[in-house]
Amino acid sequence: MKLFIDTANVPEIREMAWLINGVTTNPTLVAREKRPFKEVIAEICEIVDGPVSAEATALDAEGMITQAREISTIHENVVIKIPMTEEGMKAVKTLSQEGIRTNVTLVFSANQALLAAKCGASFVSPFVGRIDDVGGDGMDLVSQILDVYTAYEYSTEVIVGSVRHPRHVLDAALLGADIATVPYAVLKKLFNHPLTDVGIKRFLKDWEGVPK
Repeated sequence: MKLFIDTANVPEIREMAWLINGVTTNPTLVAREKRPFKEVIAEICEIVDGPVSAEATALDAEGMITQAREISTIHENVVIKIPMTEEGMKAVKTLSQEGIRTNVTLVFSANQALLAAKCGASFVSPFVGRIDDVGGDGMDLVSQILDVYTAYEYSTEVIVGSVRHPRHVLDAALLGADIATVPYAVLKKLFNHPLTDVGIKRFLKDWEGVPK
């Protein structure tokens, strides 16, 4: 399973560039950086050799297509995030025909994921954490999407998004998801386990008794 980092913070991306396979951003994450949008995306693309998702903010298909064409010129690694709406899927279909890669975002049902794949989306992003927040089962949705895509041999890759904690990453991997996009704080937690810390302390203590 590939790991993306879900942030627009350049220092975080630079720190984890050795590990990650791509980056996802959204308008909220970019706004936090208080820098010009194109400048941020261009810098990220120079750091990470992999897909970098940048979101179109128009609500109509024509506006999304116009924005996508412009954003895609920033760098060859840019993928355009398009919201799961009827207008969005019109845009995805056109952009797919033009060879512009898309990541359909804000996906909360297998039906939505099916439509995204049928329209030619390169990636689809089910938001598991937000589903869990309202009492649903985000990973059950991921499982359904993977079953549909396997049954009909869709090439659309599944990005598990809205990851809240390390268990989400493990569950995504166990289900066979293509990608998990993980916030910086959660990504750092993947390295940690209390028994590892205990083991290191014990080994170092025992090593002190070895004749030098």
